[in-house]
Amino acid sequence: MIYGTVTLVGLGLIASSIIHAAKRGGLAGEIRGYDLSDEARATAREIGLGDVICDSLAEAVSGADLVILAVPVGAMGQVAEEIAPHLKPGAVLSDTGSVKGAVVRAVEPHLPEGVHFIPAHPLAGTEHSGPRAGFAELFDNRWCLLVPAGETDPQALAGLRAFWEGMGAHVEEMDPEHHDLVLAVTSHTPHLIAYTMVGVADDLRRVTDSEVIKYSAAGFRDFTRIAASDPTMWRDVFLSNKEATLTILQRFTEELFRLQRAIRRDDGDLLFDYFTRTRAIRRGIIEAGQDTDAPDFGRGTTRK
Repeated sequence: MIYGTVTLVGLGLIASSIIHAAKRGGLAGEIRGYDLSDEARATAREIGLGDVICDSLAEAVSGADLVILAVPVGAMGQVAEEIAPHLKPGAVLSDTGSVKGAVVRAVEPHLPEGVHFIPAHPLAGTEHSGPRAGFAELFDNRWCLLVPAGETDPQALAGLRAFWEGMGAHVEEMDPEHHDLVLAVTSHTPHLIAYTMVGVADDLRRVTDSEVIKYSAAGFRDFTRIAASDPTMWRDVFLSNKEATLTILQRFTEELFRLQRAIRRDDGDLLFDYFTRTRAIRRGIIEAGQDTDAPDFGRGTTRK
């Protein structure tokens, strides 16, 4: 056991998976949950998610040793302000947001004396959401980035690292600005491209009698899976990580124009060389153990 009491604020995919994984690893004495949605709290109680599902933020965080904010990035500051008076000295406050610079700026002004704020970002997920979506294996062999904000207590940092490792994740530390640039490349911009491509297909299906949907190939199906992600979360991600996302989008546009020119000019050599180079990225991801061939993210045999 690493923490006596752990509280999850927000009961979506990530939070419910943390609850399952923490229980599997015996990492907490008691796990509490809270969600603003009455329906989410009722569902959590129905499926026995955690030990206690609370009806107020104050009740959920009071006396907790670790509080994790698993809410949209745009709500972090408001939630931090509301829970601040109820956090005990020595508690660790963390989050699961996909953007870190904006979260640090939103949360830090509300931190009480003696509370250790250690932002975090587990690089794991599916297109599903809600309390029923979670499963203990979500973080196995995935990365969780810890993003300490300024001076951080070493013992508090070590405890949070052990918690994530106990849930099966690899852990690495990163500063907020670098995190946001890296994620703009690996997650944020790809999501925006997926949303755009699915939007184009939605326009085209009105012209093709829905053949775009009926004859979807694997590439487009992958886009639709990504584009099915939570719209509130991704709206907040793009608005909160604006500069890094726009920088990578500009670079993407330049590359797209380059390929467009090669196709127009029948430059097969450039296309072949380009595709050969990018193919190596895929091999690297597989060799790093960051992909699986199991259908449905491997959930078919593990979810209850």
